[in-house]
Amino acid sequence: MPEANGRYALGFTTLEHEVDRLPLKVNGALPAWLTGRLIRTGPAKYEVGRQAYTHWFDGLAMLHAFDFRDGTVRYSNRFIRSQSYCEAMKKGRIARGEFMTDPCRTIFGRVMAIFKPKLTDNANVNVSLLAGEIVALTETPMPIHFDPATLETQGRLQFSQAIKGQISTAHPHSDGERGYSYVIEMGRRSTYRLFVDERGAQRVLAELPVDRPSYMHSFGMSERYLVLTEFPLRVNPLKLAFSGKPFITNYRWQPEFGTLFTVIDKSTGAVVARARAAPCFCFHHVNAFEADGALLVDLLAYPDAKIIDDLRLDRLRIGAQINPTSILTRYRIPLDGNPSAAIEIEPEPLCDTRIELPRIDYSRRAGRAYRCVWGTGQSEADSFLDTIAKIELSATAPATVTTWTESGCYPGEPVFVARPAGGEEDDGVLLSVVLDAGAGTSFLLVLDAATLAELARASVPHHVPFGFHGNYFAPLDRPAH
Repeated sequence: MPEANGRYALGFTTLEHEVDRLPLKVNGALPAWLTGRLIRTGPAKYEVGRQAYTHWFDGLAMLHAFDFRDGTVRYSNRFIRSQSYCEAMKKGRIARGEFMTDPCRTIFGRVMAIFKPKLTDNANVNVSLLAGEIVALTETPMPIHFDPATLETQGRLQFSQAIKGQISTAHPHSDGERGYSYVIEMGRRSTYRLFVDERGAQRVLAELPVDRPSYMHSFGMSERYLVLTEFPLRVNPLKLAFSGKPFITNYRWQPEFGTLFTVIDKSTGAVVARARAAPCFCFHHVNAFEADGALLVDLLAYPDAKIIDDLRLDRLRIGAQINPTSILTRYRIPLDGNPSAAIEIEPEPLCDTRIELPRIDYSRRAGRAYRCVWGTGQSEADSFLDTIAKIELSATAPATVTTWTESGCYPGEPVFVARPAGGEEDDGVLLSVVLDAGAGTSFLLVLDAATLAELARASVPHHVPFGFHGNYFAPLDRPAH
């Protein structure tokens, strides 16, 4: 295991231990209405045999579940037995290429990888509903189905044969009636392929040809539209196939492309608007909604893609500076123009507080005008994500910011759970898995979503490696996002 030099390096070290429904000590009081399960995924194993993964995004996936009932919390964790995981355990080495890790050490191995590529199904990015099933997701179209009660891996969720592609998103959308996602098919003629899921049946909504596909981690959705945002981190598909290099290292920052927005009608699949803005990079869309004849697209914008290299494990483990983090930024796309021509638009920063891993009141505000966004932030430029921030937007005044922070503690994504009888957008709680670096363990933090006052915390007897995303599932298995 690597030496942990940084203050928060424990969050990037392997966790081997698995437990099942372990009762946790709760300090404070949980809301009586909080009866459900928070399920998260994230990397938890960073070495296999003598080989080590390169990037935070590469580690083998583990599920973490927190069950709430009658004021108590039980915790379970379990590795996802994906093909990537099982092959690695059998061979005693890294078996499949990941985001920035290449396991092909020999010329023969590289040649075979070209003619018989094995996509990773290491679902360490998100847990959500897709095709009516709770699945773990990564950025290939290979969702992992698992038992939400036991966390036992049950195999892959199969897409319709029409949904062809090698790249996908771990952030599908739902408007309560239909689900939406996309795949990217790489080849001499590459295609962005958006699809709709209705009651478990998928159909292609739109196919958009692309010469140099962009790296896109997420996309936007309003009441009537979907929006693909192409950042100028692009790849030549043929070089990607034959280079023998790890996936993301084949992409090149090409600011001359700018940032391109394509707006697609959710009902017909028709392109209704295109826009171009100055170059930026983004992992996470926050929300999108229609107002005054325009589509407003809010995302967390970086000036460039340097953040990807900043998140290499060798840098994170020594506490290397990660700067800057992303800013909540709005783009207004007119909906009355010529969809064949891209309209030039300008970014509108909404708040100078830098956040990541954003959450909103998704079930009620996704695709609609909204006021609140929660995320993780930095209290100091040389720190990792050590703050939970709430940004409240206003049409008539600057945004207001409320924060939670505790010395030596590093919170994960704050998942919003609405109070069942609540009406306000922030009437509910936030759930965040926090690393206590001093204690060498983690805890589940429960905050009042409106004030960020602490309501309770439940102590985990070991550290939980830093993960990315998850969702709260009520007893009817409907997610909060």
